[in-house]
Amino acid sequence: MITKRKSIPLMLAAVLSLAPLAACSGGKENASSPAPAASAGGSPAATAAASGEKDTITALLPPVSANFQKKFEQMAKDFNTLYPNLTLKIEPASWEDMTQKLDTQVNAGSPPDIAFIGSDGISKYVQQGMLMDITDLADASMVSDFDPVPLEYMKNGKSLYGFPAYMEAHAIGGNREFLEAAGIDWKKVQQSGWTYEEFREAIKKGVVKDGSATKRYGFVFATSGVASKDYLGILVKNAGMPSPFTKDLKYAYTSKNYLGVLKAVREMIDDGSMPKELGSIDAGKRWNMFLTGQTMITGKGLATFENSAKTNNAKIDAKDGSAVKDSIKVDYIVLPVPSFLGQPAVSSTVVDGYVTFRGKKEPTAEHKANVVKAAYFLASGKVAAETNSELFVAQISKTAAEAAKSITITRSPENEAAVKVLLSHAAPARPDIPVELGAKATKLENEVIIPKMQALLAGEITPEDMHKAITEAAVKAFGDTGVVKD
Repeated sequence: MITKRKSIPLMLAAVLSLAPLAACSGGKENASSPAPAASAGGSPAATAAASGEKDTITALLPPVSANFQKKFEQMAKDFNTLYPNLTLKIEPASWEDMTQKLDTQVNAGSPPDIAFIGSDGISKYVQQGMLMDITDLADASMVSDFDPVPLEYMKNGKSLYGFPAYMEAHAIGGNREFLEAAGIDWKKVQQSGWTYEEFREAIKKGVVKDGSATKRYGFVFATSGVASKDYLGILVKNAGMPSPFTKDLKYAYTSKNYLGVLKAVREMIDDGSMPKELGSIDAGKRWNMFLTGQTMITGKGLATFENSAKTNNAKIDAKDGSAVKDSIKVDYIVLPVPSFLGQPAVSSTVVDGYVTFRGKKEPTAEHKANVVKAAYFLASGKVAAETNSELFVAQISKTAAEAAKSITITRSPENEAAVKVLLSHAAPARPDIPVELGAKATKLENEVIIPKMQALLAGEITPEDMHKAITEAAVKAFGDTGVVKD
């Protein structure tokens, strides 16, 4: 059953816990300071920007949705129409090279004014002193436009470093035909979830053999490339570790529950439910495997994958050569990640947004104000409405929700309801984690967890080996009393 409807409701109300880029414009160091004008909001941003001084704001933006980058020219025109004295200069980047491009600019001391990144990356750039705190720059009307839950993710401590674009729950996704053939009550799972033990047995049933060869796997998750951090990060949230740090700021991944998840990772491969070469499967390959019928369930899954599958289905029906080669028609089903070791389900949520940067030199008050205006323009209203509708995610600002009323989308009501359930137990934001602790955790992840995870997937080390290496590195980083001991 499919419903056609106008826009996406504000799903987050139920969430209680919760290329090189051109150098930044000379406006950042513009010495002139015209007298500010009064504003309804009364913020420094509103008053400073009223001067009318010409300025350019730069933004580094990836392909947030399928058509997002195609609209850059129109976005720039619309922004200039709204603010005739301002120019929005947008530089496109791919998802694969976004971080490298941004870090190159940051390390040179001249980052873009705005970059679209995950909120989990904010602490890294705060530590480098390259983010612009907009707490006292954003109008009250701007701040109040956003749902407070995703807005909280854009903070570090009490400082606000941009505006959220969307809040999306990470899930997994199944092929409806294959799920039903395996006897899986996917509608019940969508609403009630499943334990790892139930999930393990379910994906065994999804395996199809052709002699000794595996024709179809029960489960495939991307673990290579930009997806290298996703797999464990999503699983452990459902094992009593919604954050790398406990509420009393002890490093959590030394817990025995983390070892339990590592054992599960190997078990699913050793069962034959997941490919032995899992460590080499990137985001593109896992989606190709899903569309070509080589796996029953794929991960990570986002709500927009339903739309992507429908688009490919239409191409198959039209005999369009641009359909994925050897693909089959797929009815995409949103599924929750299983819970582990008796712990409650906690959805891994991604809050990406438009983060505000500054160079080594202090920007002028005028330029700061203009950056805030540009970030808000991108994160709200028409731009957000069109992007989030295309992604099948909730509108998280009032202005976007209003603009989305004229946008018709078609989606599965079961999937929409499943996403609401996921968001209802989303992992809460943790702006209380000090920058230095977050930086140490990121370093440990990059230098220990990711390499050891690849070795674990390849069968080169045991779960116990990996857990021991993490524990030793964590004690070295956080001290003997700074880690969980259970």
